[in-house]
Amino acid sequence: MKIQNGKAAQGGFTLVEIAIVLVIIGLLLGGILKGQEMITQAKIKNIINDFNGLSAAMYSYQDRYRALPGDDLQANPRWAGAVSGNGNGQYTGNYNSILAAVPVAANETNLFWWHLRLAGFVPGPTAAGAAAANPPNNAAGGLIGVQTGTGAATLGFTSNILCTTNLPDKIAIAADTQMDDGTYNTGTVRAILQAGPNPDLRAQVAGDAYVENGTNQYALCHNL
Repeated sequence: MKIQNGKAAQGGFTLVEIAIVLVIIGLLLGGILKGQEMITQAKIKNIINDFNGLSAAMYSYQDRYRALPGDDLQANPRWAGAVSGNGNGQYTGNYNSILAAVPVAANETNLFWWHLRLAGFVPGPTAAGAAAANPPNNAAGGLIGVQTGTGAATLGFTSNILCTTNLPDKIAIAADTQMDDGTYNTGTVRAILQAGPNPDLRAQVAGDAYVENGTNQYALCHNL
């Protein structure tokens, strides 16, 4: 503090003080950005683990019971109160089906989760009801589910597919690149640009190449 004309006057910051403040701000920003990057990388890892883990669970169920979870003709009487599928090797229903009651045989995409939970291959409730059959959320807050592809209307797939939605552009691109070819409309992993949360895949054709703009969200599907 300086004395000018008998009065106290506040001096300005020195260059050293300003430099220290700038360094501290830089360190804080660097920490925030690094933290955000770590969170993004963790979500990418979780999405990839979902695909790999659920594929393994499905194949393990198939190996044990000689049937696909959700499509299993013998789910009942194997588990009292369970609902059986029709055994045709495909899934009726959509991946994003959310039920309010016990599923019927026509809801094989929901039975998929119930059968896996009853068999102990994935965690979750097993008592008859919507909670046991509804699809779970992924790390980005979207849904994870299965359905049977019908060609162009489901990203070009005609096989059974496992889908996950509401993925931010960076996460979708990284997951596709690490699991497949990084191209939205070819390979075993394909994507669509979402117009809204958890879209109906049967109503959309694969289109719009990946664009990382910080706002795009994608639905990603992997053939089973």
